[in-house]
Amino acid sequence: METKIAFIGFGEVGQLFGRQLAAQAGVSVSTFDRLFADPEKAPKLKAIAADAQVRVASDWADACRGADVVVSAVTADAAIEAARQCASALAASQIYVDLNSISPTTKAAVAAAVAASRASFVEFAVMAPVAGPGIAVPILAGGADAAALAARLNRLGMKIDAVADRIGVASATKLCRSIVIKGLEAIMVDLNAAANAAGVMPAVLASLTASYPGMDWAEIARTMPGRVKRHGVRRAAEMREAARMLEEAGHDGAFAAAIADRHEKYAIAENNIGRQTAGGGTHDDAQRERPATASRRREGHAAALDPARTS
Repeated sequence: METKIAFIGFGEVGQLFGRQLAAQAGVSVSTFDRLFADPEKAPKLKAIAADAQVRVASDWADACRGADVVVSAVTADAAIEAARQCASALAASQIYVDLNSISPTTKAAVAAAVAASRASFVEFAVMAPVAGPGIAVPILAGGADAAALAARLNRLGMKIDAVADRIGVASATKLCRSIVIKGLEAIMVDLNAAANAAGVMPAVLASLTASYPGMDWAEIARTMPGRVKRHGVRRAAEMREAARMLEEAGHDGAFAAAIADRHEKYAIAENNIGRQTAGGGTHDDAQRERPATASRRREGHAAALDPARTS
């Protein structure tokens, strides 16, 4: 029996997971990304999909139609919008998975957006970078059907641990971890800037190693700024969700929000410098789009939580 999986969003996760799952016997994969409508970016994305044997869907509904499992792998600030767009095409026999790094409350809003379709909802929380392990990356799952879905997908090579029947446990675990990891990445960005400007990096690394000998501080300082450059805008949205989680628990989310701002500003600055050096433009797509997507997320949050509002 064929397993049909659809990915909403064809970024890093959609491309890597899609390729590896499509290579499995008895699995077919489709995907939809709103960038498929972008005349500049669509050709490359569609070529990647074709090479990975992933079917490019014409729209949200086409991607969802007939899929056993629909996986939302968008950005944190687009999770509710994606769920609302997919909901009208979902059926009771399907499972909608949200693996975006969002707060428990936002996960609940996504679940509410899907509920009218009667499709099952399962939350995923990806607990490590996907670039190395791919589909074998550790994933926490939550929801009434989390254990059954984990058993099904683990047979394909995934490493999913169903941790709760209720929504929110997996996402809270992920975001608490992100405060540490993304916070450390932001710290390494500023450490490099300050220590290199002052010419004291070797002394700082020696002191850190003496205090915390179990960590390779030289490697951490070397690699983390590059990760922020590549993923900082997306991770900023994630850290704003961490700030939301803290505030909803009655705590100050200012630190998580500051981490978000540092990731975003560094990524935009570094990528703009790269474009200028290469003779390209100076405006980052994500910087232009973020106010609009943030507005859509606020609207989506209100609509998902307020049954009087309709899409």
